[in-house]
Amino acid sequence: MKLYICWGTFKAPRPGGHPCANAYEALTEAGHDPEVIRTYGLGVLGPLNVTRREVKELTGEWTVPVLELDDGTLVKDSKEIVAWARANPASAQEAPAGG
Repeated sequence: MKLYICWGTFKAPRPGGHPCANAYEALTEAGHDPEVIRTYGLGVLGPLNVTRREVKELTGEWTVPVLELDDGTLVKDSKEIVAWARANPASAQEAPAGG
């Protein structure tokens, strides 16, 4: 899985935390080890932000965070990524079929 973020995966003084850090933290707390792809800068820069071109190609938007699952499924927005991580802990995915 790949997690596209702006840069920080650290706690920020921003009320509610930084969206990219929130997504990363939720995934790691759920036992996932995503490949972190830092896209830098602001999404509002659009095509001037060359590091977000892959995000634009995947989603049609310049904003991050975006989670790309191994099957190609995309989960956009930090709140959606947090919800996905809570609903899909890594241990449950690694459990053998049939118990």
